[in-house]
Amino acid sequence: MRVVKVQYWNIVLSSATIYLFIVIAIRLFGKKELSQLSVVDLVFILLISNAVQNAMVGPDTTLPGGLVAASTLFAVNFLFKLVLYKFPKLGQIIQGEPVILVYKGEINHKNMVKVKFTLDELKEAVREHGISLIEDVDLAILETDGNISIISNDFKNKTVKKRKPRKLNNNISGT
Repeated sequence: MRVVKVQYWNIVLSSATIYLFIVIAIRLFGKKELSQLSVVDLVFILLISNAVQNAMVGPDTTLPGGLVAASTLFAVNFLFKLVLYKFPKLGQIIQGEPVILVYKGEINHKNMVKVKFTLDELKEAVREHGISLIEDVDLAILETDGNISIISNDFKNKTVKKRKPRKLNNNISGT
């Protein structure tokens, strides 16, 4: 029985360590990746999850082992969010701060390079907000969650365009 308890504690420690590693790694690779997943990014995330599975549960592929790993991830996620809420400065370090990409129609090239955002990506984001020219944008901000907020028309019209998953065409009626 003692071997089983030690094994589960190993799963708990491994799962918590992997969780923190992945959070830090995603932070280092930039926030634009979070809301703008390409096919390559999705495949990467799926492969990462598969690659770290064995590191979390080791040879224990039983249902209890999987439940211990999943429960640990839920608990660490809850505690991590609680710590970020209680300590906003730590939240800024982990999540970063919003970055101004455009101000009064002028592109902030230094910030574009800093967050590795291309001109084509900026133009696409501006068009998604219903604005045809970057010069018509008063303020474009890359938010901490990877979304882009756009304020236009002398700071009167603000839009935040979140990328929504594509809906499948479920034709239930059969027509």
